[in-house]
Amino acid sequence: MAVAEFMDYVEKHQNDFVERLRKAVAIPSVSGDPNHRPDVFRMGEFLVNELKALGASVETRDLGKQDFHGTQTLDLPPIVLATIGNDPTKKTILVYGHYDVQPALKEDGWATDPFVLVEDDKQRLIGRGSSDDKGPVLGWINVVEAHKNLGLELPVNIKFCLEGMEESGSEGLDELIYQEADKYFKDVDAVTISDNYWLGTTKPCLTYGLRGVSYFHLTIKGPAADLHSGVFGGTIHEPMSDLFAVMSKLVSPNGKILVPGVYDQVRAMTAEEEATYESLDFSLDDLHGAVGNKTNIHSDVKSVLQHRWRYPSLSLHGIEGAFYNPGDKTVIPSKVIGKFSIRSVPDMDPKKLTELVEKYVTDEFNKLGSKNTMIIKCSHDGNHWLASPNHPNYVAAAKAVETVYKVKPDLTREGGSIPVTLSFQDALKKNVLLLPMGRGDDGAHSINEKLDRSNYIQGTKLLGVYLHEVAKVEL
Repeated sequence: MAVAEFMDYVEKHQNDFVERLRKAVAIPSVSGDPNHRPDVFRMGEFLVNELKALGASVETRDLGKQDFHGTQTLDLPPIVLATIGNDPTKKTILVYGHYDVQPALKEDGWATDPFVLVEDDKQRLIGRGSSDDKGPVLGWINVVEAHKNLGLELPVNIKFCLEGMEESGSEGLDELIYQEADKYFKDVDAVTISDNYWLGTTKPCLTYGLRGVSYFHLTIKGPAADLHSGVFGGTIHEPMSDLFAVMSKLVSPNGKILVPGVYDQVRAMTAEEEATYESLDFSLDDLHGAVGNKTNIHSDVKSVLQHRWRYPSLSLHGIEGAFYNPGDKTVIPSKVIGKFSIRSVPDMDPKKLTELVEKYVTDEFNKLGSKNTMIIKCSHDGNHWLASPNHPNYVAAAKAVETVYKVKPDLTREGGSIPVTLSFQDALKKNVLLLPMGRGDDGAHSINEKLDRSNYIQGTKLLGVYLHEVAKVEL
């Protein structure tokens, strides 16, 4: 009866919830832009006020200062910690989300002002942060409001951990999680994150795995300054030529990583895992729509998804120090930095991966016989994350999906990385569930980011019903 009453309330008050999202989207909380740093603080205050109005016990944690690329020092936005309920007989669910957003300008190609929420004729709520991650964060607040206004007791205690730097590396968050593991987070029974998306556009999913990412900078340095190619071309070892030669040996055009030993670390496929690919709601048309053309390497859905989720990939990202403006410039750059990353999977060890890359790149550079100098460094080595879809936390979420959407959810992994999942899992020793609200075509970091009204409202119902289901299981 309580679940039905809750879901009915959400349906009837959806316009109020859309208005709440409208107010949040209007705050341009772009963490990566120093000019918008005050807006990130303002967004944090917005959430503090919303939570306090619902009776939450709220505290904020100051994370100190940020050295912004050596150009200036900025205040880091606070972590918002909020608690609703402290009944020792109930389970405590930790909800993580972030209130900062990616940059967005009308001139980037947006059809509307990115910081004015617009609902189009397809009932899509268009605006920066609507799907990533303001809509999902507000979905949890909507759940609390619905129970409060109905006079219904929440079936669990809820703790919120909301940060304002997720789009800029989550600076300071890991330290706080480990510091508070036996303090603020000590009574947490499970963690839930709604900061990812459905596999496609029609069917909900539960996500139980993410790839890690190791990012590399390959620096090759030669002459003391940039040189004229007409005077010095053909007389010196050119750093750019060396860089192209080495980077061409990293990955083949069909996506195969050429660094020896990488695939030796990859966990073997089990029959159980193989079976999970049989009924997923995804087609090659979904891939073509997301990419904008048909440049896919693999010709069947299973292979596409396996190479997106459970096999490593190596991508070349750019070259720092090279001429890149329009027009002609006959310069030989004195130093260039090639940037590439490897997405890692179970059972790859980030430290071992770095060792393999450093040895291989060094060997390939030495084969050139160049008199330039080379340095290869890993700037970031986030590990992969994997949970079990059979864990009671996931079973509860699956039942909630069936209640709200009348279908069994797809069980998916994702190719991207959400480092905080691993931090919570390692620090708290608790199960982490990824319970997405938005669709696979929301365009979270792109122009015209949107969250369908139906996903926002049904997603709010899902979050609430999940709390009722997880209250019944043994975690």
